[in-house]
Amino acid sequence: MSGMGDGYVGTAQDAVRIRRLQKQREAERLKIQELKTKSASDNGQPGLLQFGSSTSEILETAFKKETVGLVTREQYVEKRVNIQTKFEEEEKEKLEKLRKEEEDLQLQKRKKRKIKGSSKLSFADDFENGSDEEDGENKTSEPKNLVRGKFGKDPTVETSFLPDSEREAEEQAERERLRKQWLREQEQIQNEPLEITYSYWDGAGHRRVIQVRKGDAIGEFLRGVQQQLAPEFREIRTTSVENLLYVKEDLIIPHQHSFYELIVNKARGKSGPLFHFDVHEDVRTIADATIEKDESHAGKVVERHWYEKNKHIFPASRWEVLSLSLSLSLSLSIYIYIYIYIYIFVRIYMIRQRSGSVTPSTGIDRIA
Repeated sequence: MSGMGDGYVGTAQDAVRIRRLQKQREAERLKIQELKTKSASDNGQPGLLQFGSSTSEILETAFKKETVGLVTREQYVEKRVNIQTKFEEEEKEKLEKLRKEEEDLQLQKRKKRKIKGSSKLSFADDFENGSDEEDGENKTSEPKNLVRGKFGKDPTVETSFLPDSEREAEEQAERERLRKQWLREQEQIQNEPLEITYSYWDGAGHRRVIQVRKGDAIGEFLRGVQQQLAPEFREIRTTSVENLLYVKEDLIIPHQHSFYELIVNKARGKSGPLFHFDVHEDVRTIADATIEKDESHAGKVVERHWYEKNKHIFPASRWEVLSLSLSLSLSLSIYIYIYIYIYIFVRIYMIRQRSGSVTPSTGIDRIA
């Protein structure tokens, strides 16, 4: 390396690298020179003329370059025809190339649409890498209708909490059917016979037994008592039903209440239940204050005149009229009981019906 001076000239690896770089520079120089030569030789071609020139101008320019100097008429015509033919061939090649590019672009778009419309599977890339033969067949054949999948309902999902007009109408119809059935059964219960043990009280007890219906009101019961006692007691024959009082467990029960209301609501008086009309004592071997007594006493039928005269004397001094609040609660609780029962039963029925179970029976507890 004589040209490198007296200093450090590097190792053999550096010399190899230098020679490689020199070869690369030489190759690049030759490439640039070749491009310059090609550019200079193509300056006269029609395809490299200025943009915007018309066809006649391009032909005229090319013809002038070919006819420099003296030429014969035959050479003039021949060169003219050759230049025009060459230009037309170049134009056809350009149009063919543009048409082919347009077809390739449309083909790529069709492939993308097919892949996008089809289900996304792991082998979806096979559509993109199809062979040229399949592409040719796709061009000639009509595109097939793509069957796209649709999202459906999952039958295993719980949807009972969602609004459903059909289910609500079905529940309403079932609720109405059960309400009518319940009313029919309650009407049958009200028509059942009820045996009542009572005592006509005029200072002493005169115990009797009479049979009425569970749906009868207290006023109807007192009318039957009057007819039963009239042959034996003169004061009963001369009085009206409105002047008779029915006292049960130290409570004077108004005439408008029925035995059915007392039974359904499990009403209780001061000294015992108002829904038991027989006479029995609560006999216990072990006293237990936590359990309410179940003994029942015979109700008393008294004349209002006698009560007004002796209400300061025992036992009339303990008697009280059934309060208005309790009277209202008796009537109201019946309707509450009806609708609560119907609502609970309908919900159980609909749940079992959706789960495929057997429809529950409408066994309503009979009132004793």
